[in-house]
Amino acid sequence: MRAVPLVLVALVSGCQNAEQPVVDVFRPDYKGVETRLLEGDLVNFLVTMEGARDPQDVLDYAECAASQYALIRGFGFARQVRTNVVEEGGLWRGDAVYTVSPALPRGLRTIDAEVAVETCRDKGIPTI
Repeated sequence: MRAVPLVLVALVSGCQNAEQPVVDVFRPDYKGVETRLLEGDLVNFLVTMEGARDPQDVLDYAECAASQYALIRGFGFARQVRTNVVEEGGLWRGDAVYTVSPALPRGLRTIDAEVAVETCRDKGIPTI
């Protein structure tokens, strides 16, 4: 009688070890970027996307746009000033402000534009 429960335990524990497939459903739809020069080195980026997992996906999209913009303007760096993200009915919008500069700016949220654009390409995030 003692062997039966051990066999049942072995069968149940065997079922628990079966690996479940991981399904990746992240399929972002990047709808576009609107760029506005605010003043001097301040630039506003309005990004829109569907299929974001969370606000970080929108922040990443805005950073990619800012990085490419910095390179287009002949600058090597950007710094995030602020980003506001809202989601309504599956449509995510980001309103981001960045500074662009030829030299590494002060602050914690500095971005090497060339490196960032390459990372964006690797992740499949479009730039401007």
